[in-house]
Amino acid sequence: MSATWWAVLGGAAACYLTKLAGHRVPAHWLAQPRVARVSALVTVALLAALVGVQTFTSGGALVLDARVVALAVAAVALALRAPFIVVVILAAAVAALLRAVG
Repeated sequence: MSATWWAVLGGAAACYLTKLAGHRVPAHWLAQPRVARVSALVTVALLAALVGVQTFTSGGALVLDARVVALAVAAVALALRAPFIVVVILAAAVAALLRAVG
């Protein structure tokens, strides 16, 4: 079996065991306000990291291209309280336009 398949099986086992461990945590531990705050912040931090990596890198190198401008447009639209679908369409349109232009 190749190393890739071992990595896939290992990742699947790790995901399964993590999920199983989550079901074994006592409910009163999860009801604490500190745990709720931390779990909410971890979600935001992971999403921000994903957006940062997908926006500013390509092939392991720092890249500033249409994605950065599209992200800025999306941030402005969100600040103006535009509906989410409008934010997505605006960002996609800006990225497509900038890529078409240059």
